[in-house]
Amino acid sequence: MLKAFLTVFLLSFAAITLAQTPDSLKKDTVITKKVNPAPVTMPKTFAPPAKKEKQYHPDSTHIPSLAVKRSLMIPGWGQVYNRKYWKVPLVYAGLGSLAWVIVYNQQYYKEFLALARIVKTGNVPVKGGLYYNDYIKYKAEYEKYNGVGYQALADASDGYLRNRTLGMLGVIGFWGIQAIDAYIDAKFINAYTVDDNLSFKVTPGLIGQPMYAANFSSAFIPAIKITFTL
Repeated sequence: MLKAFLTVFLLSFAAITLAQTPDSLKKDTVITKKVNPAPVTMPKTFAPPAKKEKQYHPDSTHIPSLAVKRSLMIPGWGQVYNRKYWKVPLVYAGLGSLAWVIVYNQQYYKEFLALARIVKTGNVPVKGGLYYNDYIKYKAEYEKYNGVGYQALADASDGYLRNRTLGMLGVIGFWGIQAIDAYIDAKFINAYTVDDNLSFKVTPGLIGQPMYAANFSSAFIPAIKITFTL
């Protein structure tokens, strides 16, 4: 009985010994290979590209007084300085119209003034006489307006003189207006930003508030300060 028990015990011990790992300190070598992933293709889109809005920033080198000086020296020069080129034709169109008014009224002012003087004498000027050159120059008009009378011709001459004066004042006024326009563009368009980058900052603060019911003349109360950046 004892012999059989020892035999079974020895066989079991031998089986357990053979089942153990021969070298537990030896590490298995693992070979890894990098594989490039397949490229990902994005689906095509037909949407138009996003358009970036134009931003405007202040131009610190733009001087409004320089724009005014240039406009006063040469009409339209201030608009060119402000890069408002489309205003230059308008400036010269206005000045050209006023110049035409001056020339037109000056022509008829001289004509009716000469006719009024000739009619006032009561005789046709003779060669070498007073107003003879004017008579030769306006002979056709004299024959046309001879029966009108001196006063009517004098009134017509005064009317054309008044219109000529108004034309001159218009040139001066328009000259000044285009200089003011150049100043406005330089001051309020080029000197300040009008983009969408607006921001504001909130900070705590104190406000001096009069306290009539207290013993002190004033007291500080907490407040919130909001600063807008334009």
